[in-house]
Amino acid sequence: MSLSFTIARRELRGGLRGFRVFLACLALGVAAIAAVGTLRTGIRQGLSDQGAVVLGGDAEMRFTYRAADAAERAWMDSVATRVSEVYDFRSMVLTAGDQALTQVKSVDAAWPLTGTATLDPPIPVAEALADRNGLPGAIVDPVLIDRLGLRIGDTFRLGTQAFRLTAALTREPDSASTGFTLGPRTVVRTDALATSGLLATGSMYETRYRLVLPPGVDLQALETRAESTFLDKGMRWTDSRNAAPGIGTFVDRIGSFLVLVGLAGLAVGGVGISAAIRSYLDGKVATIATLKTLGAEGGLIFRSYLWQTAILSALGIAIGLTLGAAVPLLAAPLIEASLPFPAAIRLSPGALLEAAFYGTLAALIFTLIPLSRTETIRPAALYRGGSGTRAWPRKRYLTALAFLAAALIGSATWLSGIPELALGTAGGVLGALGILALAALGLRKTARRLARSKLAQGRPATRAALAAIGAPRSDATSVVLSLGLGLSVLAAVGQIDWNLRQAIATDLPTRAPAFFFIDIQPDQLGPFLTLVKANPAVTEVETAPMLRGVITQINGRPAREVAGDHWVVRGDRGITYAATPGPKTRITAGTFWPEDYTGPPQISFAAEEAQEIGLRLGDTMTVNILGRDIAATVTSFREVDFSNAGMGFVMTLNPSALAGAPHTMIATVYAPPEAEAALLKDVTKTWPNITAIRVREAVDRVAEALSAIATATAWAAAGTLLTGFVVLIGAAAAGERARIYESAILKTLGATRGRILASFALRSALMGAAAGIVAVIAGALSGWAVMVFVMDSTYRFEPVSAIGIVAGGVLATLLAGLFFALTPLSARPARTLRTQE
Repeated sequence: MSLSFTIARRELRGGLRGFRVFLACLALGVAAIAAVGTLRTGIRQGLSDQGAVVLGGDAEMRFTYRAADAAERAWMDSVATRVSEVYDFRSMVLTAGDQALTQVKSVDAAWPLTGTATLDPPIPVAEALADRNGLPGAIVDPVLIDRLGLRIGDTFRLGTQAFRLTAALTREPDSASTGFTLGPRTVVRTDALATSGLLATGSMYETRYRLVLPPGVDLQALETRAESTFLDKGMRWTDSRNAAPGIGTFVDRIGSFLVLVGLAGLAVGGVGISAAIRSYLDGKVATIATLKTLGAEGGLIFRSYLWQTAILSALGIAIGLTLGAAVPLLAAPLIEASLPFPAAIRLSPGALLEAAFYGTLAALIFTLIPLSRTETIRPAALYRGGSGTRAWPRKRYLTALAFLAAALIGSATWLSGIPELALGTAGGVLGALGILALAALGLRKTARRLARSKLAQGRPATRAALAAIGAPRSDATSVVLSLGLGLSVLAAVGQIDWNLRQAIATDLPTRAPAFFFIDIQPDQLGPFLTLVKANPAVTEVETAPMLRGVITQINGRPAREVAGDHWVVRGDRGITYAATPGPKTRITAGTFWPEDYTGPPQISFAAEEAQEIGLRLGDTMTVNILGRDIAATVTSFREVDFSNAGMGFVMTLNPSALAGAPHTMIATVYAPPEAEAALLKDVTKTWPNITAIRVREAVDRVAEALSAIATATAWAAAGTLLTGFVVLIGAAAAGERARIYESAILKTLGATRGRILASFALRSALMGAAAGIVAVIAGALSGWAVMVFVMDSTYRFEPVSAIGIVAGGVLATLLAGLFFALTPLSARPARTLRTQE
């Protein structure tokens, strides 16, 4: 090892010529992973450090459809130094000529317990919400103010209560803890809603009690105590250790996904790393031959160049870590200011260590095969002009390669936290590399045949281009692999994004209702149906009783213990009751109860969700509704289609099981877009307490979120593509010497510069087109798999982005090829040919 290190050190004195692409590819891949990891850690750290601010207190107790009773309030007062009560629900902001959906937060005088609400104009919250001239104040999100054309001092109604707009809510301290909402925020005092009709019995609302606890309190012990005391009453607990679990989970998942995309970029860079090592070793023919002649063994040669690779890999990884840490740190003020929740972006040793680990494995994987071939080199073959680096490696190196690849995939699967996605990404990258390698091989064979065919006769430029692509030392494989994989990721993102947008913009509106009307009091249902059905534009109306409950137990065991983290048991779920299955209901297993059934409670459960959590007919389930536990038996499974945005309930109970439970009704109304405004105005004018959720607006909110995710993924894919372009430039630079010789031969034979340039351009265009076409095929397959198996939707091929991908591949290779054609075109044949033996 000492001798091999000495040889490596002396060879590296010659500088980094030939290793620039190696360093760039490795550094870019490591930098992308390090940057994503740093951002993810920073957001998680911010949520952790500012947990009390995000949550609105050290801990929170939540109830659905009801306020805490006297015993619950007494318990809170006994453990907390301060308590704040918040009601959270949807309603309609009504003005003289317009209306809009809003997410109302009604608060007491203690809000906010932690953090500060930023208002415009900058006045205290107490002053903004105070009564003035008989009207209570209200704070409204600027988006809603603009939407309704309001100004400070204007009045509007929530239900039957009038409010005066006093300030715009520019920053809400505890917004992250409430998660995704369908409408902009309005903040008012709870006591101002006493006569509004919005908090009537059975109305859909949630109460949140924020607690400020004494210093040093054991949150875990307090959570256990609270749950053992109140869990059977439908209480849900959150504390500052995980103040915004939804955001934390989302950040972790999107961060893990982007790390996996970064690994795909590292795979693209690996192609360039491998090509750079091969090119470097080809240039070391004389050196290796001399060492072999002097008695050096193959192992010594291998170790010498392994040392060089290790040193350069360490340099490339160090550059990548520096970039990956520096960019988020420099942009931290901008990023932290733009996020709606706190972030603490700082140096993250864990993220850097993960990126360095991936970079080390990638460098070993992509350099092992070229390095291993140096052992089998014969000095005689080298002196005769052969490279000697194309021999098949020994079994021990293939075994080591398999172990390293398994280590990379295994670590990515484990560290991502999303095993299915990680394995799918690994399979997709390996599959894409395999397809691209086969495509490159097919391109070379096809080019060789076409070069000898009648098609190339009389076309010297075409024949020269095809012959160069099919030549043994052609750079077609490197070009197609590097550019193709980056374009494949971009093509997949484009196909998925377009299909999702089409499903949201075109498919969903044709099947979805125009409105969800909620909080319809039972005595309002008859007049409501009369008014709605009198509108000739309304094509269909569906109604159902609406309650919400929490699944607490399955077969006598805690629900989460049985169902894991399935969304059905993660929070409160919509529940209805029915005497008979509806006309559109399809029972997939079991039997629905008789119409006049009054026996023990029974549940009809959604079939797909039941299968996911392992529910069977005859199982018992305990559901807490308004603080009361209802134990029911699962007697049937139903097909529930949530994809059409219509009415769908995971759980339906028999009517007698919920007899006497206060509740409201919901309705879905189907009507064309042009009739929506008039219909909304008629309903909200007649019944101010009824909340209308316009499905199109809700879908637009979801589309915005999906668009943000697609944009982030596209940027990550662009990083992969940038790495591929670096590899492409490296391949073009490495082949410059061969093109100089080729140009000299062609000039000697009478070819003009224009014809030589046309040959070079055609060669680049054909390789770029091949990479683009294969990328489109791979992207289409990936898009189909995601839409059908993950999104449970239909897939249609989108040609516009596909054409753009192919054009981009052609343009990229043309630019790289033409740039490195300048030197060959200007080289003098005599000078070039005199240097050849």
